[in-house]
Amino acid sequence: MEQNLHETERVFNERIDDNGDRDADYSILDLDPITGKFEVVANYYGLRKIYSPVEGKKIHWPGGREGPPPDKPKCGFLGNNPDCQHAEKLIFIFNAAKILTWRMKIAADLNNMSWRIRPEEIHLELGRSFGSKLALQKLTETYGLTSCRASITSCNSLQASKIYTNIGIYKGNRVAIKKITKKKVDINKKLLWEIKQVRDVTHENTVRFLGACIECPTVIILTEYCPKGSLKDVLENEAIHLDWNFRMSLIYDIVKGMSYLHGSEVTVHGKLRSCNCLIDGRFVLKISDFGLPSLIVPTEVAKDANYYRKMLWVAPELLPLTIIPGNPATQKGDVYSFAIILEEIIVRGGPYEAARQFLETSGNTSYKFIGKILTKLFLNIEIISRVASRENPPFRPAVSQSDCPEELVELMEKCWNDNPEERPLFESIRLNLRNIMKGYCENLMDDLLRRMEQYANNLEVLVSEKTDQLTQEKRRSEELLYQVLPRPVAQQLMIGELVKPEQFECVTIYFSDIVGFTALCAKSSPMQVVDFLNDLYSTFDRIIGFYDVYKVETIGDAYMVVSGLPERNGDHHSREICLMALAILDAVKCFTIHHQPDSQLKLRIGIHSGPVCAGVVGQKMPHYCLFGDTVNTASRMESTGQPLKIHVSEAAKEILDTFGTFKLELRGEVELKGKGFVTTYWLLGSSDPDQRPPSPPTVNNSIDQDTNPYPLVFMGN
Repeated sequence: MEQNLHETERVFNERIDDNGDRDADYSILDLDPITGKFEVVANYYGLRKIYSPVEGKKIHWPGGREGPPPDKPKCGFLGNNPDCQHAEKLIFIFNAAKILTWRMKIAADLNNMSWRIRPEEIHLELGRSFGSKLALQKLTETYGLTSCRASITSCNSLQASKIYTNIGIYKGNRVAIKKITKKKVDINKKLLWEIKQVRDVTHENTVRFLGACIECPTVIILTEYCPKGSLKDVLENEAIHLDWNFRMSLIYDIVKGMSYLHGSEVTVHGKLRSCNCLIDGRFVLKISDFGLPSLIVPTEVAKDANYYRKMLWVAPELLPLTIIPGNPATQKGDVYSFAIILEEIIVRGGPYEAARQFLETSGNTSYKFIGKILTKLFLNIEIISRVASRENPPFRPAVSQSDCPEELVELMEKCWNDNPEERPLFESIRLNLRNIMKGYCENLMDDLLRRMEQYANNLEVLVSEKTDQLTQEKRRSEELLYQVLPRPVAQQLMIGELVKPEQFECVTIYFSDIVGFTALCAKSSPMQVVDFLNDLYSTFDRIIGFYDVYKVETIGDAYMVVSGLPERNGDHHSREICLMALAILDAVKCFTIHHQPDSQLKLRIGIHSGPVCAGVVGQKMPHYCLFGDTVNTASRMESTGQPLKIHVSEAAKEILDTFGTFKLELRGEVELKGKGFVTTYWLLGSSDPDQRPPSPPTVNNSIDQDTNPYPLVFMGN
């Protein structure tokens, strides 16, 4: 019995409760997430059954909770809480209603036929297309046009069209029109579902589907119009400067559009090529030609040059299947196509540009003896065969790392990896490309804004220069007009006002002609006559510029001047004309005829004052003309005068007498045609010296140009 006894150590201050459990004290420790150490946050005293938290400390509960988890589940341990059972019924009803509403919405979307377009709603613009380069000859052959002028035709004319993408007008907006090879389309549930999918695609980097016309002889699809054409056209257009900021922007647009497309109900493109990447008016790239396999996939495949060219963008794992219509497209295949487009953007050329040149020069020598078209065809077939054979290493386009950022080449090589599973998804490509763009295109908008600001500044300078040029040309035009018409009349015409004929009570008219002009012309060549008249009338024009007069016209050797119109000057018109006539007569006396220097120029001058009517005649070449008997009388005064004398009528003499400074001599009665005998006078001079223009010194009966500041005689060679 003693062997079964066990002696324990003595324990002090311990108490056992009624259940036989020891009442113990506990310290609660919490792991501090910052320091990683356990700290006492509270104490429990078992004897007194007291929970005492430590001041300034709290427990860090997982999941961000503020307290301990409940000791009992909300619906009980067996899930038999009546409240929860009622809630489950509500949830079931809600989900059922939600599913029913969704199915009704899907059915409504499928039955929505707003995408169907009637043929009469579409107008085709001939001579305008995009998506590929079209020569004028192509347009002429296709439509039978004699010129590439834009015209409008109905959609029925598309049945003979071979253009890849036409441009048309639909509801007043320009749209892209694509012809479908299928002649008949059945509207079934599958087609309606595909149309719903493409209609739901709304992204800034995807082309919007506008509708389809299935009633034409040829089925057509209408999509958003992108005026800058395709990426292929932009790359081939040397006039467009493509720096790496611009190229990165285009690449990023492709990735964003494809990332959205792969996440949509369309899920895959299947025909991603540079000609299907369109550029809108703001140089934003948009993905086109996706979805609608029931419409777009042809029933028969023609293996022509265009077919083999399209195969250059197809992934190697899909190449054996491409001969079957409706072959399955994959997202990984789209990634491979994106890599080929990257190569086009980097080298700014077609796919396999460097490889094509290498094969053409170092490959089969027979390429040298066939035409360009056949060479391209056979090169494409050889490239496709090598890609499909899955060579090791794989046959891919050659790109130098010096042509672009190194990270972009690495991304391109990942995207055209021979193993589809090793190719990244577009969402991963987008994140990777954002890191690449930090060094090259992070401030694309700032760069564009800077360029726009610089362009605006250049425009301001250019506009200022052009404005100055316009002002100068306007001033020259005005001066030229002032030489043809009186200044007040010209100003009225310039502001668009109608110049009405005006009656003038009294003006003075000057007429002059050259005595013996016909004989002089007979002894001179035409060029000598022109030079002579130019020198003479230039002298006259220089003189009359000092007086308040207006030269009406010159006809042959006749010279007509008037004063007192279009601006009235009281009685000064007679004085101005007579002073001008004296100055002209002085200039004529010392005028030298260059081809007949020994001949004295004989000028006959007639002056008369009286009423006239003046107005502008004609519109194409307006002319300011004078009408009235005064004009005829002044002409008769000139014709009845004598050489180197000024013949003045009695009406003009009466006005001159009011000034008291002119010397006149009575000539007597002279017979004027239509007037009979009238009294006339010779104007001899003026007692009041006139310094307009200054009298030039003469040397040997001619004017010395070296000492004359206002040359009146234009010396010839």
